[in-house]
Amino acid sequence: MLRVENLAKMYRVAARTVCALDGVSLEVAAGEFIAVHGPSGCGKTTLLLAAGGLQRPDAGRVTLRGENPYDLTPEARAAWRAAHVGFVFQQFHLIPYLTVLDNVLAPSVAAPAADAGKRARELVERFGLADRAGHVPAELSTGERQRVALARALLNRPGLVLADEPTGNLDPASAAVVLGRLAEFAKSGGAVLLVTHDPLAAQYAGRTLTMEGGRMLNVKC
Repeated sequence: MLRVENLAKMYRVAARTVCALDGVSLEVAAGEFIAVHGPSGCGKTTLLLAAGGLQRPDAGRVTLRGENPYDLTPEARAAWRAAHVGFVFQQFHLIPYLTVLDNVLAPSVAAPAADAGKRARELVERFGLADRAGHVPAELSTGERQRVALARALLNRPGLVLADEPTGNLDPASAAVVLGRLAEFAKSGGAVLLVTHDPLAAQYAGRTLTMEGGRMLNVKC
């Protein structure tokens, strides 16, 4: 499903250069849930951004189902992301003036589908949000907001979900719900790459890896 090969990424911070990715290679197969642990600043988020076609690496290669998003134009890459990749972030990134249902529907703007409305309603129901469908994010709990964000990520039936600290703002019960939904997605044939500090993730992931200083310490491809 997803393959990253020898990824490198450098940032210029003030007067120094920071190495965010230093030759990172990783494969995530269909049906696999991988959690990546590591300290802040070790390159976890940069790895996700590169893997999802959001940030071009300085060196190395990213392929999803054999296609390299960085071979595409920016416009085509945006359409590729909308069709193939679902993103879940710690800060939710919901649109504050849209209802729960409309937030879940938001990806259909970039990748229209005839059944998007039906699919969104099904996801809202499946994620236990039917009674909140007409509410805006400010009226939801943090756990509900993350469930909305996860439902939104799944709207277009992506092959890959990339999750950046999705349980970082959640209580243990809400975290377990989100991780359980990600595990269900993987069991249905999707691929999940999650970066986290949460030790609970290891109970749901099929494989747990560690990053440090821009390197993957225990990867086995």
